[in-house]
Amino acid sequence: MPDLLLELFSEEIPARMQRRAADDLKSLVTNALVEAGLTYEGAKAYATPRRLALHVAGLPSASKATREERKGPRVGAPEKALAGFLRGTGLSCIDEAQIQSDPKKGEFYVAVIEKPGRDSQDIIADIMPGIIRSFPWPKSQRWGTGSLKWVRPLHSILCRFGPETEEPEVIEFEVDGIKSGATTYGHRFMAPDQFEVRRLEDYMAKLEAHKVVLDADRRKDIILHDAKNSAMALGLELVEDEGLLEEVAGLNEWPSVLIGSYDEAFLQLPDEVIKLTIKENQKNFVLKDPSTGRLSNKFALTTNIEASDGGSVIIRGNEKVVVARLSDAKFFWESDLKTRLEDSLPKLDSIVFHEKLGTVGMRVHRLVSLASEIAPLVQADVTKTARAAKLAKADLVSATVYEFTELQGLIGRYLAQEQGEDNDVALAIENHYKPAGAHGDIPAAPISIAVALADKLDVLAGFWAIDEKPTGSKDPFALRRAALGVIRLILENDLRLPLRDLLVQALRRNLAHMASHRGEEAVASLPFLGKGDFAGNAVQEFFNFVRNSADKVLDSVAEKVGETSFEHAVIDDLMAFFAERLKVVMKEKGIRHDLIDAVFALGGQNDLALLVKRAEALGALLENENGINLLAGYKRAANILRAEEKKDGAVFDGTPLKELLSENAEVVLFEAIERANAELAPLLAQEDYAGAMNALSALRGPVDLFFVEIHVNAEDSGVRENRLKLLSQIRDAVHQVADFSKISG
Repeated sequence: MPDLLLELFSEEIPARMQRRAADDLKSLVTNALVEAGLTYEGAKAYATPRRLALHVAGLPSASKATREERKGPRVGAPEKALAGFLRGTGLSCIDEAQIQSDPKKGEFYVAVIEKPGRDSQDIIADIMPGIIRSFPWPKSQRWGTGSLKWVRPLHSILCRFGPETEEPEVIEFEVDGIKSGATTYGHRFMAPDQFEVRRLEDYMAKLEAHKVVLDADRRKDIILHDAKNSAMALGLELVEDEGLLEEVAGLNEWPSVLIGSYDEAFLQLPDEVIKLTIKENQKNFVLKDPSTGRLSNKFALTTNIEASDGGSVIIRGNEKVVVARLSDAKFFWESDLKTRLEDSLPKLDSIVFHEKLGTVGMRVHRLVSLASEIAPLVQADVTKTARAAKLAKADLVSATVYEFTELQGLIGRYLAQEQGEDNDVALAIENHYKPAGAHGDIPAAPISIAVALADKLDVLAGFWAIDEKPTGSKDPFALRRAALGVIRLILENDLRLPLRDLLVQALRRNLAHMASHRGEEAVASLPFLGKGDFAGNAVQEFFNFVRNSADKVLDSVAEKVGETSFEHAVIDDLMAFFAERLKVVMKEKGIRHDLIDAVFALGGQNDLALLVKRAEALGALLENENGINLLAGYKRAANILRAEEKKDGAVFDGTPLKELLSENAEVVLFEAIERANAELAPLLAQEDYAGAMNALSALRGPVDLFFVEIHVNAEDSGVRENRLKLLSQIRDAVHQVADFSKISG
């Protein structure tokens, strides 16, 4: 069957756009072919700095003729309905439609749409100009007097179609004066001549002969292999960087690797500063000494030509730029070393974190307080934790971080170590930004954990206070990532934390700072105040609350001063947000989201680690027959209770009267529930949720027997009420571990 070969040849396409552009070309062309009635066996797109290419294999020579009957409105329908039918079917008037009869619905219109088959060449020629003109580049431009917008000036179009056994045809079309043809061009400098190609194999072979490697992944392999070998020859190792490798593969059509060097005096800089300087300014890789684990003074650069001098001029040019940039970095670093982190803190008061949430300096005060509260809960030294929280943001005003923002935290750690701070304190300065959401390293040191949690909880509480929550796909302040970070810190370190109480403290400190920074009126204007339950005296309630209990309200989680009404509502909403994020984490662990709902529904979800353990135990229970049948029995009991309580307007709670239990199945169930409750209390107190689930599973047999042998709605009203109370005992026993009504199935 025929194949299609397409190439769009232009000036240099930015490396960051190439992969996406190749994928877009593939999807746009293949979707248009399918829509036009052409199937295909396979398709692959390619990108180099100067071309997008697409090969579609196994296309038919023509599309098949089609006939479609499309049902329309009934005869006599309103004009508006008829007009819509005509537009949708392409008919010019209703007389062109057929009338069919239905014994039940009467007569209605039917449009018979027949499409003749078309040559594939004609279809391709029709679809390509529109695809090229509307191509979804992130940024595009016009040039000369033409109207075409393309990422860079488009020079030529190659488009050939045909089977392997025949000479492929040129599919002729034109876009903005550029006519499709059978030729393309090689490497800009080493083989710029025009040459003709026939099909994919011929195309790729001739490109290679003209110093162009078409496949981006092959270019990456060449660069990586050559860089590793060059490093190995020097007794060094390549510091791999997938993002940089992807970028340089998009900058070079015929890549080769050379090695440059710089003065060893620059090795006094932190490795990360050297690596980032060389990467950002010259797109080069750094090499490290395996004997020390530190960087060497060598770097690997990628070039797009085979230089006649072996690359010496290219190497010198790169070295010149690298040395200049490293000199700048050295100046920044040495300047920062002269200033103690603590002396930089006043500058944070002039940096606005958020218009409504105050300055970074205010954040630091909150972090010190909140981290100090968390410290004893995670077995961290309180004094060192407070010190780490105090210095955590100080490097934001350093010259090095100003130049290399990606290194915030890390530079703080290096400066703290240079200035003699405790190593745990220095480590916490770096780690308090971690983890970065669902992935990334998790701090394990107690001080790092305390400061990292404080940082994320303060952000979440603050933005919830001003009602700047994520909406849909928008999350400009990375609050989903912050919540995932909190969850991972808790679960992966198996922490026992009163999450809600900590969030209340974080919220109160944010509100108090807002009031001191912008006045009580600013707090009164917050979105969640002045509405519904929070109208009227809600603002005054909060400020009186703070004034009268300031030593407790903003002092200690242990005091656990009760929440005001609007605090309760805000934290409820924030805890629900945590529940949704927790479902994401639990899904990766293989725990169903409805099990998370079931344990969350009981309330008191202050301790995420225990909540997850409870959900895991519940999942294990429902994997066996006892659990499945117990769930079925629970749902039957709950449905009966719901119906009877709705009918009678009463609630059938309380302990059933034993003297009214006349049937054996009633007695057996009553005694089984008593035993289960007696076993559950100590097991739940010991947080032995697996044991608690096993205790519940013992109810399976008595519950099954009860529903087989007992008629709940007995004629005697006293017996009926007693049996309904027995059902409520089933519900109450089960609800000690989870709300089974939330479980699907």
